[in-house]
Amino acid sequence: MEVKQKTIDIIKQTRKAAPEAFEARKLYLKMRKAIAEALKDEAKTIPQVAEATNIPIGEATYYMMAMLKFGELSVNGIDDMDEYYFYQLTKQ
Repeated sequence: MEVKQKTIDIIKQTRKAAPEAFEARKLYLKMRKAIAEALKDEAKTIPQVAEATNIPIGEATYYMMAMLKFGELSVNGIDDMDEYYFYQLTKQ
């Protein structure tokens, strides 16, 4: 008796993702881990996260906005000068 395979399993076996996609995914996971480590104790602004992680502020903004989009971060107020939002992890 032949075992049926799901179409998605067949596609996964025949098609492979581009190496650039794997590298981008690895970089995202590395940045996400560093940002999460910086935010584990308290909410911080983007410049504070960039300073804590030694990530350039432009890249920190990019990855934090991706994390916000995916629901990994949430906004937790704004600073006294109304310049930057504070971000916190949604899951501890």
